[in-house]
Amino acid sequence: MKTFEELGVSPEIRRAIEEMGYVQPMPVQEEVIPYLLGENNDIIALAQTGTGKTAAYGLPLLQKTDVSRREPQALILCPTRELCLQIAGDLNDYSKYIDGLRVLPVYGGSSIESQIRALKQGVHIIVATPGRLLDLMQRKTVSLATVQNVVLDEADEMLNMGFSESIDAILADVPQERNTLLFSATMSKEIARIAKNYLRDAKEITIGRKNEGTANVHHVVYVVHAKDKYETLKRIVDYNPNIYGIIFCRTRKETQEIADKLMQEGYNADSLHGELSQAQRDAVMQKFRIRNLQLLVATDVAARGLDVDDLTHVINYGLPEDTESYTHRSGRTGRAGKTGTSIAIINLREKGRMREIERIIGKKFEVGKMPTAKEICERQLMKVIDDLEKVKVNEEEIADFMPDVYRKLDWLSKEDLIKRMVSHEFNRFSDYYRDRAEIETAGDARTDRKERKGKKGASGEDNRKAEPGFTRFFINLGKNDNLFPNELIGLINSHVRGRVEIGRIDLMRSFSFFEVEEGATQSILKGLNRANWKGRKVTVEIAGEEPGSTPPKSGKKARKPAEAPRKRRDKAAKEEAEFARPHKKKEDWRQFFQHDDDPRWQEPDFDEEGWAKPSKKKKKK
Repeated sequence: MKTFEELGVSPEIRRAIEEMGYVQPMPVQEEVIPYLLGENNDIIALAQTGTGKTAAYGLPLLQKTDVSRREPQALILCPTRELCLQIAGDLNDYSKYIDGLRVLPVYGGSSIESQIRALKQGVHIIVATPGRLLDLMQRKTVSLATVQNVVLDEADEMLNMGFSESIDAILADVPQERNTLLFSATMSKEIARIAKNYLRDAKEITIGRKNEGTANVHHVVYVVHAKDKYETLKRIVDYNPNIYGIIFCRTRKETQEIADKLMQEGYNADSLHGELSQAQRDAVMQKFRIRNLQLLVATDVAARGLDVDDLTHVINYGLPEDTESYTHRSGRTGRAGKTGTSIAIINLREKGRMREIERIIGKKFEVGKMPTAKEICERQLMKVIDDLEKVKVNEEEIADFMPDVYRKLDWLSKEDLIKRMVSHEFNRFSDYYRDRAEIETAGDARTDRKERKGKKGASGEDNRKAEPGFTRFFINLGKNDNLFPNELIGLINSHVRGRVEIGRIDLMRSFSFFEVEEGATQSILKGLNRANWKGRKVTVEIAGEEPGSTPPKSGKKARKPAEAPRKRRDKAAKEEAEFARPHKKKEDWRQFFQHDDDPRWQEPDFDEEGWAKPSKKKKKK
């Protein structure tokens, strides 16, 4: 392995990076640095996140900069504000001993006037998000006529975020005689287009195989029923008490809900998504970087600029829509030679997407064994013991207090004292898991059909019963009507007098089921059947029963009015069997997250810039 000196890095830069702990170049640096130090050398570098890309292109750019010319000589484009600031910070660290070199981060969400003033004072390297740079160009406050090197960092992410047109407009303003450096984790068709249009005789450097997952990442999958996803997440976190990771969710709403629930239950967690202000996002990310947070619940967009080296786990709360996003997610762990774990919590409908990801990354997911309550409690107990062993005792500071402590605890034996100290931390988990049912792993579709078939009666209808003391109702409203548990509860409260205890709620697309205490049966039927929901008449029936109170008199005339409801209930029973299974608790808050698995209810992830990427329209046949 070569040294930085052998690669041609100048003494000033070597001095700075050695102080930062750089000893030997990483593979991508060894490949890229000497090539970039030459002239007219375009590069396509395919490497995963965390492989040392910033130093690979940053060190040659700094070394080639003429400090005496106070004009932009290098331009680095990146997808997010966070990454922009990170790159600029790294370049400033690398150039610590280069007098007069100025690096300017240019990004949205900050004062454009201050950035204009900084540009007027003269800069050598601009690190920018495409949206803000294009704004400055349109205002005629920045000129790219002197730029000799252009870097597209995380080019695949910029294209995914809808920056394709902005990149085209920016590169059109940069001199043709330049070096263009394209860094990406994956090689997509759009990346290939950019390379063909803007790079000349580019050298392709691939660290690992194209589109491959990081070698040090262990991929694990838990296939569970949709309603058990959160409980599975809790068990995974509890089973790994030293976890330091990111939980990726698909929507901002889901992200906030999961983070809120974790925090309410005492976990050291917080959320990161596009609805937070920039100040809030900065505060959360800073807490996470310095490990004041153990778990960060985030959307893909919000977490793109977050570069943390020591993550133990990445947890996918459902798989992303595209495999490239999964590659980026999993690539955030297992960095710098360390091992990491990427966990996916999915339902049966996501297995096809999982197999596609396996094909792309060239690795198989290991099916995770669901931790039992006993195993979790054992892990947590050992964590308490380990923490006690590692406690640093400052004899001098506690000396004045110890006589009173000894007197207070004198009546306890050594064994009793140890038991109490352990129980003080341990009881929270033992109390929670003591009577909790184990989570069932979802089988394949054929197995599930067989199980459901065995549970059906001679009539072929689902025989699920309501909880003892409760009545199960059918309602003609579902997720397609924007009906969710809180709305249903509000509807009941608005049209039924008195206090009504509500049990299980099962939301389907076009209808739903819910349970209430038996004493409120008639009140529910009377109250809700007079109600309207957003202009639609509400129909409520006792699940499994025929509508109406009188039997049909004869023949066809009597049966015709019941024909449509009957079909509807048959359809409801069939879909209910697909979505739900027997349960033990009357009321389960996890039902609030069931709709997140329906693709039609996925919200887009928005960023401060470039979020409005138009979807591809299907060609009419």
